[in-house]
Amino acid sequence: MSIKAHPPHNHALHVPVLLDRTLELLRPQTGESYLDLTAGYGGHASAVIERTQNPLGAVLVDRDENAIKELQALQDKGAKLLHTDFVTAAKQLVEQNERFSMILVDLGVSSPQLDRAERGFSFSKDGPLDMRMDPSAKKSASVIVNRASEDDLYRIIVEYGEESRGFARRIAHAIVRNRPFDTTKQLADLILSEHYGKWQRIHPATRTFQALRIATNDELGQVEEILPLLPKLLQKGGRVAVISFHSLEDRLVKRYFKEESQSGLEAELEIVTKKPDEGSLYDVHNPRSRSAKLRVAVKK
Repeated sequence: MSIKAHPPHNHALHVPVLLDRTLELLRPQTGESYLDLTAGYGGHASAVIERTQNPLGAVLVDRDENAIKELQALQDKGAKLLHTDFVTAAKQLVEQNERFSMILVDLGVSSPQLDRAERGFSFSKDGPLDMRMDPSAKKSASVIVNRASEDDLYRIIVEYGEESRGFARRIAHAIVRNRPFDTTKQLADLILSEHYGKWQRIHPATRTFQALRIATNDELGQVEEILPLLPKLLQKGGRVAVISFHSLEDRLVKRYFKEESQSGLEAELEIVTKKPDEGSLYDVHNPRSRSAKLRVAVKK
């Protein structure tokens, strides 16, 4: 599952994903401006602003109302908050001709979101089958689980969860046969009952829950839409960092950076990370970040 840890009031969560490496590659300098399109609970933003000493030049975006509340402290120092999804925010900023020295897009689900049972992201904590990053959005995971056809469920689980076809078919068939589902535990228990044999470390429901979260929030569509907007928001010499958490996201980022760096005289980006930096190499104390991949590029 795609997860990032941030430091709200709970110090146990004070482990922003790939923080040191992100700072090393973004190279924040005094006075520079910063756009955080997925500010979450302010882990990366706080560290960047501490180095730029320029909160007035920081714009922090998040569509989670709980994250916006936590970011108030940075707003009090002068940062601008935008409570919306990152595509909408980026389009607004492009229209306003805003340009930044640094941009960060962290595509993970924050630990506080995951750890609140009522948000419905986790199969380890029983809660409503929700999974909406923006609680005001109309479509929750329960709508997909309880209304989608078996073929659509199968496609979602295979395509977005990268689950094996045989197990995905069993899960989709079992869901349709046992609907309706109201809670995360009901669904996780069903998936576990369809799993044959022993399992270690990775719960059999992990990929299905990832798939449902991606589908509920149109995550891949959002990634595809945000990438072409990033160069438009960078100053010349500006740096952009994208942290992804599964191969589907990383593939989109890798392909876009490659295309934009190899388009001859029209190339807008130069790749800094020839290979992505991976969380397992740097965040040994944060097991939730082990799947994280960081890619960085510079505006030519």
